[in-house]
Amino acid sequence: MPVYTPEKPQFGLACPDFTLPATDGKTYSLKDFTNGKPFVVMFICNHCPYVKAIEGRLIQLGHDLKKHDINVIAICSNDAVTYSDDSFENLRTRAEEKKYPFVYLHDESQTVAKTFGAICTPDYFVYDGHARLTYRGRLDDSWKDPTLVTMREMYDAVLEIAAGQAISKPQTPSMGCSIKWIK
Repeated sequence: MPVYTPEKPQFGLACPDFTLPATDGKTYSLKDFTNGKPFVVMFICNHCPYVKAIEGRLIQLGHDLKKHDINVIAICSNDAVTYSDDSFENLRTRAEEKKYPFVYLHDESQTVAKTFGAICTPDYFVYDGHARLTYRGRLDDSWKDPTLVTMREMYDAVLEIAAGQAISKPQTPSMGCSIKWIK
């Protein structure tokens, strides 16, 4: 299985606006998540082994950042026809079963993923309180085995951004499966 990593990020770019349906039955736009604090946009899906390996840590991240009033948004942009695990109904089922503490959006047209420049699952974008790209790295230092995690790189970076500090650790790109583009 090929591993994909995001390209060199362009820090300071404004977060693209979007309007997408969520598994909770509502429709959300960027304005629903901007509160003057950093926020996290993560491109994930149901079927990817990389996402499955870190799902528990994503849930923990959502809970931990919620305590700081920091929004976490998950978006699935995969081709749901070819990858039925990533259909809207299956996204809804997964979010309910796992009690996701974040909004799970469906980008059926894949327009949002293309606008963000997302290329893999998982792929993370952290924006500052002014909705400017500030972090585009991995979740932590062990994608596969949670017992080997020694640094929660993204969580630490988000808290530093929230405190108005510079990010103290290098931003190592995330890796995962390619987004499954509609053919």
